[in-house]
Amino acid sequence: MVNKFILISGCSGGGKSSVVFELESKGYEAVEEPGRRIIQEELAKGGRALPWIDTGAFAHRAIEVARADLALMSESSGFTFFDRGLVDAAIALESCSGLKAKETLGKVRQYNRQVFLVPPWPEIYVCDAERRHGYDDAVEEFERIRAVLPALGYDVYLLPKVGIGARADFIISTLRTSQVLQE
Repeated sequence: MVNKFILISGCSGGGKSSVVFELESKGYEAVEEPGRRIIQEELAKGGRALPWIDTGAFAHRAIEVARADLALMSESSGFTFFDRGLVDAAIALESCSGLKAKETLGKVRQYNRQVFLVPPWPEIYVCDAERRHGYDDAVEEFERIRAVLPALGYDVYLLPKVGIGARADFIISTLRTSQVLQE
């Protein structure tokens, strides 16, 4: 059976959310990034599980939210695109605590083997109220993710630096070519 959960991962500020929104506009299921939702909630209530205050607490919350997202989408019959997810949260936890992502994730691969990785793209990178770290930090994050994904059994496909529609088309084309997605 084909795993219908497709992970879009990679550089913060590289356009993940935009491409996931584009895929949703094409009729696919989509799940919003756990980190953004957590940051919004924590800022609203004056919480401390924020990446710039308590990275470990933030990563643990992201793991909880991502697991809940997976459970919520388990009944979905079609392909679902995840803007970040459990793998990203586990890699973040590894970075701040040393707990290996593989231990956090366990033996079951939660997403399709094919993961689409958004590279650093300085021309579109911006900071905002929820993304307070600089571009260099985003590049370091990208490198961590890119290094760990293959060790977790994922095949990495780097998204080209093209417009959002072309990125979404690249993903769909890649999935069709590998016969993961058939319509």
